[in-house]
Order: sequence, then C-alpha cells, then structure tokens
Amino acid sequence: MRVLLVEDDALIADAIEVTLRREGFHVDWVADGLSAEEALASSAFDLVLLDLGLPGQDGITLLRWLRGQGGHNAQGKQIPVIILTAREAVENRIEGLDLGADDYMVKPFDMQELMARARAMIRRANGRAVPALEIGDIILDPAARTLRKDNTLIDLPPLAFQVLQVLLERRGRVVSKDDLAQVLYGWDDGAESNTVEVYISQIRRRLGTDLIRTIRGIGYVIDQ
Repeated sequence: MRVLLVEDDALIADAIEVTLRREGFHVDWVADGLSAEEALASSAFDLVLLDLGLPGQDGITLLRWLRGQGGHNAQGKQIPVIILTAREAVENRIEGLDLGADDYMVKPFDMQELMARARAMIRRANGRAVPALEIGDIILDPAARTLRKDNTLIDLPPLAFQVLQVLLERRGRVVSKDDLAQVLYGWDDGAESNTVEVYISQIRRRLGTDLIRTIRGIGYVIDQ
C-alpha cells in the first residue's frame, strides 16, 4: 500500500517512514504543502499522513484543496487522510475533521497505534470491515503480515506479499504493471522492468497458477 507522508520535521518523518516500511507500506515523503499538492495531482495513494504546520502551504490549506478537487486513490475512491500534528486545541481537530480528514493524532503518538489506524483507514476505503483478505482457502492478514493456504503458513517474500495484497484489495479489477510498480517503488529509480513478473511468478509457485490471471499487454487480475 502506498502512503504519502507530508511532514516537515525530518526526524519525525524518518521514524514514521521506517515503521511504515517495516509494516509493508511504501512511503513517499514530502516536507511541504506545495510538494504534497504536486504529488497528489500526479500519483495515486492509498493514504495521506498530514502534518498541519507545514512551510509554504499549511496542512489545512492542502486538505481543503484535496477535498475540493476530489482526490481519489487508484480504486477511484476518496483518499483517507490522517492528520498528525502538535496542535492540541480542540478547534484545530474540529477544523481538520470538518474539512474532510478521516482521523486525527496529536504528537507525540504511539507508532503502533498509527499503524493500526493506517490499516483501518485503508481497509475502510476499500469497503472491508475485517482485516483479513480471503479467497477460497487463501487468507492474507495485512496486520500480522501472514499468508495461509489450507491453514498452512506460506512464506512469501515481502514485495511479492505486497503485490498479492494489492491484487486482493482490488479483486475483480485489472491492475496494470505500472500501477503495481508505483505501489512497490513509488518515485524510486532503478526497478528492473521484469520485477513485477518475478513477484507474480513467486506468488504462483506458492499458491497455484490459476489464482492470478494475466491480461496480456495490460496487467493482472484476481477474479471475483
């Protein structure tokens, strides 16, 4: 899952980014509101973590812009936003929530609570009430980072796990190779052109060749 982190404090941003990556998220970090607006206008994200006290353009202005122009994720649904701020006043929370934020955390906060809220926001944005993603005898648990088939734990490399999670989240919809690469690497350079195929092959070897269908020249789909 791809997260846009908008935070001007490098130490806080680094701590959040490390924790998110450890939990299997891909993170793109920007330090000001204008860069965030650029990123949101050009790329699809599953979640935005937004500081309010930003240089150039503050978080409230960015949030107002995002909700005003109807920012959506790759599934065409509204991008969930969690505000992260040192502003403790109730009126700040009310303003953020009224402008369309989905949740609000006051610094300092517990990283594991942030991870749980992030997973919950993404789950709700995809219309799921339960954490696990299931198809037949296959169960993927994003929170526990586990994969089971016939109730047996399956070891899947981290990036292949992310590819499978994306395809299960978007079940019934074709996901292009470019979209999968964006989720895995974001703005990072250096990804080999065949890396997505490698991860698809790893999934098929462990879970069967009929789980993921290739749409030649377009991408991949897990059927309903």
